Amino acid sequence: MRLRLRAFAVVREILGRAEEALEVPAGTRAGELLDLVCGRDPRLQRLRPLLRLARNQAFCADDAVLEEGDEVALIPPVAGGGPARFRVQATPVDPAEAVALVAHPGAGAVVSFVGLVRDEHDGREVVRLEYEAYVEMAERVLGEIGAALEAELPGVRLAVIHRHGDLNVGEVAVAIAAAAPHREQAFDACRAAIERIKRALPVWKKEHGPDGAVWLGTGS
Repeated sequence: MRLRLRAFAVVREILGRAEEALEVPAGTRAGELLDLVCGRDPRLQRLRPLLRLARNQAFCADDAVLEEGDEVALIPPVAGGGPARFRVQATPVDPAEAVALVAHPGAGAVVSFVGLVRDEHDGREVVRLEYEAYVEMAERVLGEIGAALEAELPGVRLAVIHRHGDLNVGEVAVAIAAAAPHREQAFDACRAAIERIKRALPVWKKEHGPDGAVWLGTGS
């Protein structure tokens, strides 16, 4: 089927055009179209967690089925969006940045969670941790977790910054911040975010200690 694709701001600059005609299989969903277009350029792939799709001038969910003749637009964050709220990075994580990314005048509560490298795990001394990440996929997963929680808990705004690379004891591995009109939603969002991250994020942890190193979850 044939769609009309429109692009704006940074997406337009990356694609090099404001609109184009696209041929996609019948039954293509909005999220699949986003994946298809973002797959053209690594710069778009990094933006994927921040992009939304508008279908016929209305935002739609990733599972929305597109139809012949639809006008679809890739919508980047609006002006003032600032740095990405869902990131995996090799540089040190500043928890205050996560808080700043979600704070706004309507937020009556901001709850944060900071995961640190500790010097012991299950009775075994830990000298440092090595985090390996599938960065592009991890940032997309973080964006999906954030979008899902923001949809489930109206009024919540989330930010997650996760570290990868070698971390020493005491360094920040992950910082999560959740803003909401009331503290209950903020606490719920922060707790749910870390639990979903631990289950789904493609980031692997290797513990280094005096008696050697082991990948957590594999025992090897």
